[in-house]
Amino acid sequence: MRASQRARGEDVALVDALLSADERRRSSGVRFDELRAEQKALGKLIPKAAGDEKAELLKKASQLAADVKAADAERDAADAETQQLLLQLGNLVHPDVPVGGEEDFVTLETHGTIRDFAAEGFEPKDHLELGQLLGAIDVERGAKVSGSRFYFLTGVGALLELALVNAAMAQATAAGFTPMLTPALVRPQSMAGTGFLGQAAQDVYHLDKDDLYLVGTSEVPLAAYHMDEIIDADRLPLRYAGFSPCFRREAGSHGKDTRGIFRVHQFDKVEMFSYVAPEESQAEHQRLLEWEKQWLTSLELPFRVIDVASADLGASAARKFDCEAWIPTQGKYRELTSTSDCTEFQSRRLSIRVREGKQVRPLATLNGTLCAVPRTIVAILENHQQADGSVRVPEVLRPYLGGREILEPVAE
Repeated sequence: MRASQRARGEDVALVDALLSADERRRSSGVRFDELRAEQKALGKLIPKAAGDEKAELLKKASQLAADVKAADAERDAADAETQQLLLQLGNLVHPDVPVGGEEDFVTLETHGTIRDFAAEGFEPKDHLELGQLLGAIDVERGAKVSGSRFYFLTGVGALLELALVNAAMAQATAAGFTPMLTPALVRPQSMAGTGFLGQAAQDVYHLDKDDLYLVGTSEVPLAAYHMDEIIDADRLPLRYAGFSPCFRREAGSHGKDTRGIFRVHQFDKVEMFSYVAPEESQAEHQRLLEWEKQWLTSLELPFRVIDVASADLGASAARKFDCEAWIPTQGKYRELTSTSDCTEFQSRRLSIRVREGKQVRPLATLNGTLCAVPRTIVAILENHQQADGSVRVPEVLRPYLGGREILEPVAE
């Protein structure tokens, strides 16, 4: 755990503080049990005693009652401190994860061909200019209505989102996922249990009056769906594909991706989520990655797969793979999907277990983005644009757009 904390760039002393608190929790628990046993034994002697002996026993009983109460309080305080420190620790980093920060990822594979727009004889437009030509994106009115990093999808923009969501859900359903429409508001225990109230807390919207949180991903309600349940082993794997709005403060991103709809406060997403036996988690992680690659390939996008470095992992992830699509006007790959193996981290916090015969133990949870809509629209518009400002529709989306092959610019 110390090595994992070090790799994450987190406080190693937290581990020692946790061990100390846990030792106090256990020792105070033993003392409480011993005092309670003594108190019970004394309680049996008092009715049989008389005179000075009874007075002495009653005096001792009074002192024992105070000692039991103090030991109980000490045990509760140590237990609360232990739990509070446990919630601050991230998951154990997988030994194969590259150690380092955001730029220390390892590229695992590259797919597709990057277009040479110069050879085609025109300069590519960025997604916002294309979105405005197509009558698909309106950020000015989004800002007027809600503030910066909000937007309207209009006309073919709205239709393109619906096409993406339906196509993504069709792929997920064909792969055996159960489609889910999930709540966008969750209780604190759901958010904490999935690991989003630690280092990610600054990005979370909280409704103080109701003590509810707006989810940043449907991973949260999908993880909490089986909270406090025991699942029979023969039901695994359980796979869900959740569609939900997602809300993020984007704290610390001031000045980054301010143009267009790449980094926004509200967006829709189709998320894959799996419950598996712990020994199956690494194989399931690869399967989720393959489904993401299948999706991006069907959209005819050039992309690469990276193994995310240790200090860039979310608190709940033991390992994370990102698929990054090429964005022509930025001249670089940008994250479109990610998939995380959370091992037993979330299931322990949410008390989700698997029953195999007489054995009951925590299971493993995994998540994977299938389609984060705005970023996918950015990648489609920029990679499939044509010289006249029109955009070619990938074949996989055409059935969901009434057979439309080209998105045409609209008159002013």
